[in-house]
Amino acid sequence: MLTPFSLMLIALLGLSVLGLPIGVAMICATIVYLGAAGQDMSTAAEQVLNGLNGSYVLLAVPLFIFSAGLMNAGSLTDRLLRFCDLLVGRFRGGLGHVNVVQSVIFAGMSGSAIADAAGSGKVQIDMMTKGGAYTPSYAAALTAVTAVIGPIIPPSIPMVLYALVADTSIGYLFLGGVIPGLLMALAQMGINSWMAHRHDFPISEKVPLREFPRLTLEALPALLMPVILLGGIYGGVMTPTEAAAVAAAYAWFIAAVFYRSLTLRQTWSAVVESARSTAAIGMLIAGALALNYVITSENVPNTVRGILAGWEMSRWQFLLVVNLILLVLGCLMEGSTILLVVIPVLVPTAKALGIDMVHFGVVVVVNIMIGLVTPPYGLLLFICAKLSDQPLMAVVRDTLPFVVAMVAALFLITYVPELVLFLPRQLGYQG
Repeated sequence: MLTPFSLMLIALLGLSVLGLPIGVAMICATIVYLGAAGQDMSTAAEQVLNGLNGSYVLLAVPLFIFSAGLMNAGSLTDRLLRFCDLLVGRFRGGLGHVNVVQSVIFAGMSGSAIADAAGSGKVQIDMMTKGGAYTPSYAAALTAVTAVIGPIIPPSIPMVLYALVADTSIGYLFLGGVIPGLLMALAQMGINSWMAHRHDFPISEKVPLREFPRLTLEALPALLMPVILLGGIYGGVMTPTEAAAVAAAYAWFIAAVFYRSLTLRQTWSAVVESARSTAAIGMLIAGALALNYVITSENVPNTVRGILAGWEMSRWQFLLVVNLILLVLGCLMEGSTILLVVIPVLVPTAKALGIDMVHFGVVVVVNIMIGLVTPPYGLLLFICAKLSDQPLMAVVRDTLPFVVAMVAALFLITYVPELVLFLPRQLGYQG
């Protein structure tokens, strides 16, 4: 006979294959489990309500999404691009470097890879392909891979979700992502420079140095956002959730009042789009909360820990297995689903092996971000292929060198924990 847990898995896979949104599928599968186990099926609703109402940290998610929407609706992206062009546009492959640097700066504001790619992706692709300087597929590939930096450098929506399931400090997670994010950016710039010399990409027209003060002054309000957010968090002025509210308010102020480039209609559009994105993520979180009740009831985390303990793995071997598992899952599953369903199963084993939870969280987030640019599910590939009007396979082909470089950076981050923990320890982290 099939067990309630087996019926739950069958229901989850079947409903997902039929095209039901994964969040709804997880709730329905939980109800199937509760019914088969003879439990009160309203327990699913109870778990969802308790989980959402008791998680103050989740308020940061819609607020960061809203702040990214406001920045995309205003003229912040254009001003940041001009400033980045001033910094690195004069080198061979300079427009590619501009793409990377802009994503690093934008990462300190949005916290979302999708927001980064969807917001500034079209501008970056058009800028790179103007006059035939770069092929459209290469411009799309570079735009996709640079967008993964967004959730690694703080603020970060995936890190908020990880903090929820691993009960870890968001502030230290944010700080731990800074050096790995910059390392990923250096890896991407290295590949871009190599490709630029290999394919003889042209050098863009140099911006006169006399323009430096003006362009810097124009971009300064946008550049100050990450300084204000991180300074407020680590100065003890505000929590990460409050920082998300400050980010949204500051984004609206500089776009609508300082730059005067955001209308009421655009503000309302940003509200609507943010609400839609939040609803989609909220349904996924609700499904994960319900499903995690089943996973806990069936003692799955301890079972997995027992199996892995039987293999007598060291912490480094465990991290290697986790990297391989997450890289494969990233090709097949959406990142938030991995964070909310798979990671809670792995966290107890990581803790038992003495792995630092901040280090583990950054490794997990980097894995999931790489999954956004690996086929067949890589969501950023689909977005950038559509923005550039290029065949998906052409974009995938140009993405591969960057993926190899990012995987190499991932393993460096995995086996040199100090790259993650150095900055948190400077501000008192004892892990």
